Amino acid sequence: MSKRSKNSKADSSKQPTWDEETSRLFIDYGKSFVPQRDQQIRMMVDLLSDLRMPCSVMELCCGEGLLAEMILTRYPQMTVVALDGSTEMLQSASNRLACFGERFRCQPFDLAASDWRSIDQPISAVVSSIAIHHLDANQKQTLFSDIYRLLIDGGIFVIADVVAFKDQVGSKLAAELWDEEVRKRSLDYDRSLDGFETFRDQHWNMYRYFDPDDIDKPSTLFDQLKWLELAGFKKIDVHWMLAGHALFSAR
Repeated sequence: MSKRSKNSKADSSKQPTWDEETSRLFIDYGKSFVPQRDQQIRMMVDLLSDLRMPCSVMELCCGEGLLAEMILTRYPQMTVVALDGSTEMLQSASNRLACFGERFRCQPFDLAASDWRSIDQPISAVVSSIAIHHLDANQKQTLFSDIYRLLIDGGIFVIADVVAFKDQVGSKLAAELWDEEVRKRSLDYDRSLDGFETFRDQHWNMYRYFDPDDIDKPSTLFDQLKWLELAGFKKIDVHWMLAGHALFSAR
């Protein structure tokens, strides 16, 4: 997730984007910025445990490859096709996961585009962490329908993402909890408040610094669960939520 890119802050006429500077920032501080990040990743990997092996997993916006690394380590018969729009992230993931050889493949893509939504190999799972909120409501609904058609029978779609709230009370609570989590994680990981101060200075907490012109376009959890059902998914569950971050899946 990101706020307006540095370049666009300097020139308000530019469209906010996730740029390579933002990617480097997230690689450096993502461990502090994402609440219970390690636990989230473990839960996402656990949700793949009943898939029939061997199988292939597609990851949307793979970042530096942390989730893909745990999937490939935990399940020796899985392969991962990892997609990301950032050259910086793809290079970082490629370096991290080179030891897995042909079991890991990554390529550039545009999450909002449709050209990548067909693939000539069966996909048993699609996973995505902190990315789909960059799509607006209509784009999310289209994505969910496309993923449903992409998956094999019995496949699973696992999403970890930030969500919107219906009223200011929910948003205010999420803002406070997120700040609290980042402050704690910054101290735990770095023994300093450097991560928290960067989080605050960059206005990363969208619940505290919401900008309607930003690239963050979160939807409510309730709406997304409905859209998954409308797309055709049946077994739809919410597994975890904290500070506006939710983990949910659909089979």
